[in-house]
Amino acid sequence: MNILQSAVLGLVEGVTEFLPISSTGHLIVVSSWLHLDQTVTNKAFEVIIQLAAILAVFFNQRDKFTLNHIELWKKIILAFIPIGVVGLLLHRQIKALFSVEIVAVMFIVGGIIFLIVEYFYQERTSTVREVDSISYKQALWIGIAQVAALIPGTSRAGSSIIGAMLVGLDRRASAEFSFLLALPVMLAASGFDFVTHYQDFSGANLEILAVGFVTAFICAYFTMKIFIDFLNRNKFVGFGIYRILFGLILLFFAT
Repeated sequence: MNILQSAVLGLVEGVTEFLPISSTGHLIVVSSWLHLDQTVTNKAFEVIIQLAAILAVFFNQRDKFTLNHIELWKKIILAFIPIGVVGLLLHRQIKALFSVEIVAVMFIVGGIIFLIVEYFYQERTSTVREVDSISYKQALWIGIAQVAALIPGTSRAGSSIIGAMLVGLDRRASAEFSFLLALPVMLAASGFDFVTHYQDFSGANLEILAVGFVTAFICAYFTMKIFIDFLNRNKFVGFGIYRILFGLILLFFAT
């Protein structure tokens, strides 16, 4: 991997991690286009850029990291448990699902689900407009919905946002809860990869890692801000259409 490839992957991770369009799916596809094999060194690089996205959550939502929000974090941990347990038990089977074809199909499926949900969704009937107001029951259901993200191409952000909308959160609160829920999920995933492949970091180029980290952090930080502003005036229909079109393009080139 060279510096340009590092910057491109950092950009992809930062822009897609918190949007409902699957960062993992995009990284798989872009890595393929850049002719980057899934070597141990490149896997170590992916852990680093995910850590950059985690840092962006902290800086973007730093007002939530106080003792005044202890109850909220209890709900976030509860929502994390389903994907944490299933991911730990089935991580080998999940790794085996990584392919462009599966990513493409799940892009399309996820896009269709977004369009269906938006067709029936009435935001004025939402009962939760602030993430602190979410109930434990709602948090658990969102966590269960997030388990679908273990299938490559589904999108962790997308599945958690859809789950949140279905249990009564408005679009903005759904996105903000998804941001915060990303923290334990990504820490667990990155931590697991680090523990199981820590020896691979010794062979990584520090300059390349630094470029990817900084690029991912900056892009993730501003993407989160723009996304929330976007949701004040728009729906998720555009993301649904994008997912379907992108999935169809992937299927065309994969066959």
